[in-house]
Amino acid sequence: MGDANIAIWTEKYRPKQFSDIKGQKDIVSKIEAMVKANNLPHLLFAGPPGIGKTTLSLVIARQMFGDGWRSNLLELNASDERGIDVIRHKVKDFARTKAIGEVPFKIIYLDECDALTKEAQQALRRTMENYTHTCRFILSANYSSKIIDPIQSRCAIFRFKPLDKDEIIAMIDHIAQQEGIEVDEQAKQALYEISGGDCRKLENIMQSCSVISKDITEELVFSMASVARPTDVKKVLELALSNNFNESRKLLLDTMLKYGLSGTDLIKQIQKETLNLDIEGRKKMELVSACGEAEFRLSEGSDEYIQLEALLSRFVLSGSED
Repeated sequence: MGDANIAIWTEKYRPKQFSDIKGQKDIVSKIEAMVKANNLPHLLFAGPPGIGKTTLSLVIARQMFGDGWRSNLLELNASDERGIDVIRHKVKDFARTKAIGEVPFKIIYLDECDALTKEAQQALRRTMENYTHTCRFILSANYSSKIIDPIQSRCAIFRFKPLDKDEIIAMIDHIAQQEGIEVDEQAKQALYEISGGDCRKLENIMQSCSVISKDITEELVFSMASVARPTDVKKVLELALSNNFNESRKLLLDTMLKYGLSGTDLIKQIQKETLNLDIEGRKKMELVSACGEAEFRLSEGSDEYIQLEALLSRFVLSGSED
């Protein structure tokens, strides 16, 4: 399945009205009031990926400019075009021209703007200031702390949050109904846990699963998402705590091969399942700390198999103390 097919699937369910956007009611209501008053400041949307920042920006453009929204919107991804020349030329050339239609300004949407270099951000600061009468900027960032303070002070900042479980389940049901697929309750729970409130990730996993089968099950979801089942990871940890190191290691390696997981991916799942183990609270905290140490060593280039075995040995030692 190519990126083009995923883009078509995502666009199919992308909201066109403010009322269609899920999970960000407070932010949407404020933005909608600004648009109705035709008084839009520079905006900074901050938050994790896949929760509606780009979608809301496109809805703003659609609602303000109608059918001519594409002519009055410049959309750039700063991850690709992050140098100072982009700000000096492409952005400035678009900003200095007047909007087409009744709205007195155009909109420039800079996605992933936390990837802009410091020099580019300094140039953007002056551009935002000089062309306010003809242009409004909407900046999107995963980490607002990477945006320099002068830019933040020029923007109204809105912080987005991941979608709640009820909103994710409602989206799953809507897509399943529209596409004629069946999703059982265990699969819905798995989709929610894997997506982590990221609706883009949710849609990509559902589309991948629907290609394989119209009946989406928990096992299919985990296999397509390359995520181990929580029960498998928990079994590995319980074997280690019961002093069965060899069996625990064998099951861990089998799980890695079955789902094609890297050591870092598996450590993140181990850390999550550690909190669900039936052991004393202090031991949980010690084992979570051990997960952090192993993850750091992997990021520094250590051998993942050695680090995973060392992590399992910490679980064995913790279990033997009882």
